[in-house]
Amino acid sequence: MTNKNGWGNLYLVFVFALLYAPILYLMYYSFNSAGNMHEFEGFTWEWYAEVFQDTRLIIIVINTLVIALLSSTIATMIGIIGALAIDRIRRRRLKDTLLSLNNVLIVSPDVIIGASFLILFTMIGIKLGFASVLISHIAFSIPITVLMILPRLQEMSPSLIDAARDLGASRRDVLSKVILPFIKPGIFAGFFMAFTYSLDDFAVTFFVTGNGYSTLSVEIYSRARQGVALSINALSTLIFLFTVMLVVGYYMINRRATNKPRREEPIAVGGPR
Repeated sequence: MTNKNGWGNLYLVFVFALLYAPILYLMYYSFNSAGNMHEFEGFTWEWYAEVFQDTRLIIIVINTLVIALLSSTIATMIGIIGALAIDRIRRRRLKDTLLSLNNVLIVSPDVIIGASFLILFTMIGIKLGFASVLISHIAFSIPITVLMILPRLQEMSPSLIDAARDLGASRRDVLSKVILPFIKPGIFAGFFMAFTYSLDDFAVTFFVTGNGYSTLSVEIYSRARQGVALSINALSTLIFLFTVMLVVGYYMINRRATNKPRREEPIAVGGPR
């Protein structure tokens, strides 16, 4: 057993090293004063200063954050409705069909999704730009939020809803004071997952962006094609650190919510009967 655990740990170390080595290599040379990725001459903040002095890049960062926040918020609200609808379906075959259709959108190649949206927007006359990118990001984020929220709904005991109704709670009270507080960890998980997916997405965004509008992933790709510039390394490092902060923040919120002691209190969601 010890030998198996040792090989398993060694395998995990190898996998993580394989995944993080290129990122660490990129971050290391973002401080290189030589301006290349071949020989490290000295430490400098020059490339980070260049990122913050680039007005066009700052506008693109703002565009990316606005798209990510709007799309993840809207997708989370739609995902709550979708998860509630799927959870209330009693026919097993219909529920499994809907879940399969939802999961297919998650595993479908981004190139196919991006090309489909491009054809759709061209057919119905939507100009490529902010609106097309926002709609696309909302669409591919909804299945993620449903997948995060639905397990929490399935863990909830029906007796909670029955007790609330026995105490005179309306449907709105049951939703706002019983169901939503219970599934809040799933809602936060879906929001953060949708937010990070939106920030990182390239393939879908590449198809639906128009002239004069871009996001960080598309901009980095465009600049990388022009040659090696360590400002790209600096920008990528900042994005990676921001993503790490989001993940750490999510786990801290989730852990605090999990470890929070629950007090046994009577449910008071309805008025006097």
